[in-house]
Amino acid sequence: MTWTIEAYLAENLIHMSEMKTAGATCGYPTNILNTLIAKQASHYGDRAAMAAPDENNEWHDIAWSRFSADVDMAATALAELGVKEGDNVATFSANRPENLVTDFACFRNRAVSVSIYATSSLEQVAYIVNDAKCSLIFAGNTTQYHIAREVQAMCKSLKHVIVIKGIKLDEEDSTSMLWSDFMAIGAKAPAATRETVGRRTASATPEDIATLVYTSGTTGEPKGAILTHSNYDAAMEAHKRRLTMVSENDTSMAFLPLSHIFEKGWTYFCLVKGMKVSVNRDPHEIQQNIQVVRPTCMCAVPRFWEKVYAAVHEKIASMSPVMRAVVGMALKVGRRRNIDYARVGKKAPWWLETRYKFFEKRVFSLLRSAIGIDEGNIFPTAGAPVSSTVVDFFHSCGINIVVGYGLSETTATVTCFPETGWKIGSVGTPIPFVKVRIGKENEVEVKSPMVMRGYYNKPKETAEAFTADGWLRTGDAGYIDDSGALFLTDRLKDLFKTSNGKYIAPQAIETLLGEDKYVDTVAVIGDKRKFVSALIVPDFDALKDFAAKEKISYHSMKELVENPRVVELMRLHIEQKQKGLASYEKIKKFTILPRPFTMEGGELTNTLKIKRAAISKLYAKEIDAMYE
Repeated sequence: MTWTIEAYLAENLIHMSEMKTAGATCGYPTNILNTLIAKQASHYGDRAAMAAPDENNEWHDIAWSRFSADVDMAATALAELGVKEGDNVATFSANRPENLVTDFACFRNRAVSVSIYATSSLEQVAYIVNDAKCSLIFAGNTTQYHIAREVQAMCKSLKHVIVIKGIKLDEEDSTSMLWSDFMAIGAKAPAATRETVGRRTASATPEDIATLVYTSGTTGEPKGAILTHSNYDAAMEAHKRRLTMVSENDTSMAFLPLSHIFEKGWTYFCLVKGMKVSVNRDPHEIQQNIQVVRPTCMCAVPRFWEKVYAAVHEKIASMSPVMRAVVGMALKVGRRRNIDYARVGKKAPWWLETRYKFFEKRVFSLLRSAIGIDEGNIFPTAGAPVSSTVVDFFHSCGINIVVGYGLSETTATVTCFPETGWKIGSVGTPIPFVKVRIGKENEVEVKSPMVMRGYYNKPKETAEAFTADGWLRTGDAGYIDDSGALFLTDRLKDLFKTSNGKYIAPQAIETLLGEDKYVDTVAVIGDKRKFVSALIVPDFDALKDFAAKEKISYHSMKELVENPRVVELMRLHIEQKQKGLASYEKIKKFTILPRPFTMEGGELTNTLKIKRAAISKLYAKEIDAMYE
């Protein structure tokens, strides 16, 4: 069979039709995002839909009625400024409630929302705006405003820049406006414009493009995944069926960037469920904001939980021998009750349940309260491999980390832990409507109504992304066990072979070392080399504490990381973490770096994944030195 993009799209239209029928059957309409906010406002009224901090970091609620009014006003303003059906509108900002207002205002106009990471460079923003031919861009703050202004000079399609935060615009700037002025346009618009928006909303179809989600580009230039309203309709229903434990009584913290499909899809689902969404603006303030918000749900990448894990274990290590013994006993009881029984849907024996309740009150509840999640429900975690040790630990403590797997191209979730029967080490089982199979070279392949239409303006890359029979090629290697759980082994492009012919999965090793409190980021090296080595970015705070305790003097971070006692400390910790690895997988040499990997430096993507090719070039001297 010869496969074409047209044939795949035809098949997708069948999926859309099936979803429409399924939606009607279960009372869950198609094109749910177009009218979602207005419908929720009519149901919930002045109940809080969102919360956000002001400039003094004081948190304030935003009612559903206010949210809906803002969406109406913004949608009218977009139409008044000339945004047409099918136009692409960019949002270039850190997390703010206005980001969600702009998304749903676009949907009301049958326009397309294009989210750009707040940390993107001038070149990255210009590429996306040019590729999508965006006519309008929302900029979050002064920095993003000035980048947007430069982009406007480079991109003929960009007509308007709207700045969300109240700042002073450049004197010679005649095409930009503040958010307040933009909303005033919507408030003063004639009735004819509001009627135009109403007609657009009423004529929306499942085939309309909802968002373009640009991949972070670990290799090559970013690609815009075309996600239609039918993709989101299916995703909302699938999550509704899988995540039956969440409700309108939960509170979610939007911690990850709303430009990331994981947070975007999850936040849309929270709004569908009527859940209050607290919008965290600065990721560096997440620890203190969790203490204020006390969320019951929050998406996070594994690194967040690895840091919490390291901090908790450091606290345990500082306890008295008696308290350490009590915590150790509590963890054994917690593991027995939550992993051996609750995980598989079995009721624990009365004697175990009694002991668990004792430790729940005196140990686990205090731990959750210290983190800020004392009322925790579920905590979806994805975006990178998750350490089994970390998952085991938090579930033992009664913290429900729901490990999942997904891509921008699949409208986020492909698999996640079911409520019971999940397996540690896996990324869960396929959610409803999703089929997963293992293809050539053990590549994970996916078919579902949530799979993207293709890459924007990239027919060649779109064709390459699918198999001959229409399954999406994820680029991830893995296997499916007898229970249907998916286990990932590595990114196919990341797998390498040493000069001795041994295949190495670097992500697995990096995840293992990431559990250590002295390690922040690891880049495993070894392609066509004699042995495996690593570049290690240490946890600088932990390293400084070690230096203070050991009375090690230093004048720079370079001097500290090269200190023999620090190098020996790292060697011992690496050896300890590698005990279960085969000899050829073990890191034989390593270099501790004096500065972190950053997006600005070119080592990380906007989603904080390491760029292996870039790191190999940037640190060629350090890498070569390990093999001399």
